[in-house]
Amino acid sequence: MLPLLRGLSPLQVAAIARRAERVSYTPGAVIIEENGIAEAAILIIAGTAARVSGPELAARSEPVEPGSLLGEAAMLIETTYGSTVVARSPVRAVHITRDALHEQMLEDPDLADRLVQNLAKRLTAFADELRRVDALLAGAAATTPRAALQAPAG
Repeated sequence: MLPLLRGLSPLQVAAIARRAERVSYTPGAVIIEENGIAEAAILIIAGTAARVSGPELAARSEPVEPGSLLGEAAMLIETTYGSTVVARSPVRAVHITRDALHEQMLEDPDLADRLVQNLAKRLTAFADELRRVDALLAGAAATTPRAALQAPAG
């Protein structure tokens, strides 16, 4: 199950699924575009897609597997997509729109509480990971000779 939806009842998950919009993408179609207004999270159900970098869609890419949730923050808050994802084969997906999820949370306050708890856990884990990386970087900087840390003149 998706981390954000852990702990939801089967009825709550079914209600989200009922409100989700089913969408199909043809090969080469842009599923999400970097910096585009994000109004929905997109769950890839089937097919192959790739997260691409740079202005060219054929640029270096990272596979996006079925079961991936793209732009999950978009179903909760106003935001933009952080990357571009392109369909490499026919892709079936569902869009979980912010409006539909907000409506459902108003009808089911327990759903809102669970989503907040799940988000808080994930943000705490992310903050812990950032602290770990910061400590590793600080340790590496402490063991690197001072001259190596200075930018070359030029």
